[in-house]
Amino acid sequence: MTDRAQWQAVLDRDRRFDGAFVFAVRSTGIYCRPSCPARHAKRANVAFFPKPDDAEGAGFRSCRRCRPREAPSAPQAALVARVCRLIEERLDEDVPVQLAELGVAVGLSPRHVQRVFQGALGITPRQYADARRVGALKKHLKEGQPVTHALYEAGYGSSSRLYEKSDARLGMTPSTYRRGGRGMRIGYTVAPCPLGRMLVASTDRGVSAVYFGENESKLAEALRLEYPEAEIHRAEGAHAAWVRGLTKRVKGGDAADVPVDIRVTAFQWRVFEALREIPSGETRTYGQIAASLGVPKAARAVGRACATNPVAVAIPCHRALGAGGTMTGYRWGVERKRALLAAEARSSAERGR
Repeated sequence: MTDRAQWQAVLDRDRRFDGAFVFAVRSTGIYCRPSCPARHAKRANVAFFPKPDDAEGAGFRSCRRCRPREAPSAPQAALVARVCRLIEERLDEDVPVQLAELGVAVGLSPRHVQRVFQGALGITPRQYADARRVGALKKHLKEGQPVTHALYEAGYGSSSRLYEKSDARLGMTPSTYRRGGRGMRIGYTVAPCPLGRMLVASTDRGVSAVYFGENESKLAEALRLEYPEAEIHRAEGAHAAWVRGLTKRVKGGDAADVPVDIRVTAFQWRVFEALREIPSGETRTYGQIAASLGVPKAARAVGRACATNPVAVAIPCHRALGAGGTMTGYRWGVERKRALLAAEARSSAERGR
């Protein structure tokens, strides 16, 4: 790879190239894998090395955050990159490339291809194809193309195939996304709860935000920062059943899942689904959640997904703990996380009597 291509992989935090090379930052003396989530350094301070040994030989030390020595081997990275290219070459076809076809193309069994690919990227080849197709759709929509033209250009055989899951994939309908989110109406209310004040924001499709704090104006400001192009208004009493359900959950009660209307990646959705499967009153470590998803080395990625959860309690990320069951950070404060877990434990114990 050229330096330019390697730098672009770093800017994109492209996990396909983990194991293919490492980059080092002269100002910090640290080297990382391409997908490292740390803040990007200035290009002038960055050097590239084929292997971790080469970087350490030049005096750099391994990043404790992305642990580049644990990255997949170069042959694995090359295999994943090739599978990605094969998938991308077929995105414009109505029927996505099948796992068996990928296996034949790279000379491996379909099961082995799936295992290596999912271990490297945290998602299956099918989920990768879906994500790339949605990316192409977003690009066409942002360019101002009509929805019908954009969806066919992105490889969707019919509009129904896209609209069936548009909420999960775009967080809104394609026509709304085409306008950059303009026209998306979000109503919110702020209610008292044992954790202070709880802001609940929602569209007609589901809950878009659940925040905790003490200052209502700051909560509303945070909502506008998260959805800058949406039409946001205070709507007391809107979707009262959802607000009641969330309030009950804050108190440790058992309530039905509320629908959510959020924009997340395929991997985040997998993490959120796993979180929802954790029974009230119980917890799992990031590592256990990663293992349940079939990607045991993705504990850090699970932690990042939890940290970016915009709908607290609706997606119970407070049930995720650090290694050994340690009480790790929480967007709304560790004390609130501890209080949520304690309330759930009490309610669970009472139900068991």
